[in-house]
Amino acid sequence: MIRSRRRYEILFLFWALVWQSFPTQAQRDCDCFVKGTVKDQENHLPLPGATIYIQELQKGTVTDAGGHYRLEGLCQGTYTLLCRIIGYREVRQTVILEHTAEHNLLLSEESIHLNDVDVTARRTEALASQSVTSLEGRGLDQTRGQTLGEALRSLTGVTTLQTGASISKPVVHGLHSNRVLILNNGIRQEGQQWGMEHAPEIDPFVANRLTLVRGAAGVQYGSDAIGGVILVEPAPLPTSRALQGELNLVGFTNGRQGVASVRTESSFGPKNRFAWRAQGTLKRGGNLRTPDYYLDNTGLSEQNASLTLAYRADRFRSELYYSRFNTTLGIFSGAHIGSLSDLQTVLETGEPLVKTGFRYAIGRPNQVIAHELLKAKAIYQTRQQDRWSLTLARQYDDRKEYDLHRPRNDSLAALNRPELRFRLTTYTSDLVLEHRPLGRLRGSVGLSGLYQFNIMNGRPLIPNFRTVNLGAFWLEKYRTGRWEWEAGLRYDARQMQVFRFENRVLTRRQFNFHNASGTLGGVYTPSEHWTTRVNFGTAWRAPNVNELFSDGVHHGAASYEQGNAALRPETAYNLSLTAEYRSSRWQAEVVVFHNTIRNYIYLEPRPEPMLTIRGAFPAFRYAQTDARYAGLDASVEAKLLPRLTATSKLALLYVQDLRRQQPIVMTPPNRWENGLRYELGKWGSLRESYLGLGNQWVARQHRVPANSDFLPPPPAYSVWSLTAGTVIPLGQQQRLNLDLSVSNLFNTTYRDYLNRFRYFADEPGRNLSLRLRWQF
Repeated sequence: MIRSRRRYEILFLFWALVWQSFPTQAQRDCDCFVKGTVKDQENHLPLPGATIYIQELQKGTVTDAGGHYRLEGLCQGTYTLLCRIIGYREVRQTVILEHTAEHNLLLSEESIHLNDVDVTARRTEALASQSVTSLEGRGLDQTRGQTLGEALRSLTGVTTLQTGASISKPVVHGLHSNRVLILNNGIRQEGQQWGMEHAPEIDPFVANRLTLVRGAAGVQYGSDAIGGVILVEPAPLPTSRALQGELNLVGFTNGRQGVASVRTESSFGPKNRFAWRAQGTLKRGGNLRTPDYYLDNTGLSEQNASLTLAYRADRFRSELYYSRFNTTLGIFSGAHIGSLSDLQTVLETGEPLVKTGFRYAIGRPNQVIAHELLKAKAIYQTRQQDRWSLTLARQYDDRKEYDLHRPRNDSLAALNRPELRFRLTTYTSDLVLEHRPLGRLRGSVGLSGLYQFNIMNGRPLIPNFRTVNLGAFWLEKYRTGRWEWEAGLRYDARQMQVFRFENRVLTRRQFNFHNASGTLGGVYTPSEHWTTRVNFGTAWRAPNVNELFSDGVHHGAASYEQGNAALRPETAYNLSLTAEYRSSRWQAEVVVFHNTIRNYIYLEPRPEPMLTIRGAFPAFRYAQTDARYAGLDASVEAKLLPRLTATSKLALLYVQDLRRQQPIVMTPPNRWENGLRYELGKWGSLRESYLGLGNQWVARQHRVPANSDFLPPPPAYSVWSLTAGTVIPLGQQQRLNLDLSVSNLFNTTYRDYLNRFRYFADEPGRNLSLRLRWQF
């Protein structure tokens, strides 16, 4: 009753502040917008993916499939409008805004070099017929300090699969892990992401845009892209000699976590042909707290760094990139239980056996992870407008997992060796030709290769293996009138050799997988407000080594897992329909999808827990069936008043086992998010100030097979959040962004169905975060 009363008091105070803040004058001063179309000067074809940027406001957008752009929320005044895209030169125009303006831009190959302008466009390589959503700008700033999975949760249709409070990975349309491909700076992320409890080894601070491509995308990106693709895209390198960058400082009250990240960059050499960037992040946090107790051993420590060096000439560009990610993650000790009776007690009472206070120290069990990426890329554009690109990369992923208890042998215990260690090395190569326009036809062909091997030490869980993958693709796009058509094919062949000791004899077993992927789609733009997309795509995925051969306790997930060597590759057939509407007051998107996956692989809970010498654990076995994933994503953003904006996001998902005619375990429940944001505008020396209130409602997952889990799905829950922020100008080129947010505002006690530790503890409680970003 007290919590409910507090809730209404805070809501009343928020609305009072909103209504009292309505200005009586100048409401329309910042209600201007500029729009237009960007086309090729020679053939007048629209240019999708071009960046439009207002230099004075550091505000921009990207043209859509029809080459259209629109920048809203602008104040009256005179601005410099800049446009750039790869293969063309920047164009700069002066715009005088009294209310609205329309500026159509024609780009050519004329040599225009602006030393004082740092604007570079980036193309998202996704098909125009697929649903694509990006998180960038102020929206991305408000997620700084969170993991990649947590940051992506703000996008419609994305949730997270969690293993405790410190490990999360994105779930797209109900699919996760190796069914959602992650490209880190253009390189497919290769780590031990095959397990549910292995989070992506990526520092989100390296990106200034996170892009989600929904649906099967096997043609462009290769096998595994069944559910979608996540692009982690760094900012374009600068073209100015001036030293610039940003400093981010983030603090969280829950876990008393602190994050610091710095990025510096510049260019040098004749005509500023060389550019560089250096970036680093430090993170440290302690035990997280639910509304009623601390979660023991849930601290983390992280140290990351990256370095980029690039050279660019008129028709040739090259880039060398290196990054290293290091983290130590504590695993909630209350999930590691010594006996079946204790496990049964925890399942019945819902209270962890281990309750302690706050501490930063990370004890056993824990994970220590290091990931290195070295990338070299070269691009050459011929005079006939053919564009060649070659990308080579090496990744090394070293994962150490420490069990709850040290070895009983004192000498072994003193060595403090991990009970499980994976060392995965991956080499990838991609050669792509984007051919010159042939009338209205544009396209690309490419070859890709992968060589990977894994060395495992410690107690048996999965065997060592070696994988070779070769692929080739062909993709074409055709534009005519208001339509754009896309079609493509790809073929991949994969060979995996597995090395195991059987009766103390080393044996080798070979698996050969191969399949084709295809896509066919279209985009129809009947007006500047409406865009419709339809895409049919296929993709496939070979079973991973853990799905084939896991056999033992996986302490990172606090479970006993058993593989199935008879598993066959998955094949997905995905159909998606997207409708978008954009105007000065409304933005709306609806995505309807239907994904049929043949030979779908999933982790099926066993009827009884498993008792081992290391304790009692829930038991799972990999199984296979045919599955249907269908649903709807909808989002609406409406400008109710000149300064008040409302947003609503709905995600509905239906999952069915087609062979058994029953639901499938561990699929996301339906969810609905709503928010209000009030732009306070200019307050003295403050700029872009705002207040926001949000709510997320997650339904109970009623669609679960009978007697298929150790506990029934948790009840539905509703959590509130509060945000506020402002910008303090510090000069012509410098600004300070301040953002304050409170998640789980009312300290609600709840459990999430997609958290594998929901058997043992509640979700974290209220968390207040302060973000400071200094751009210089």
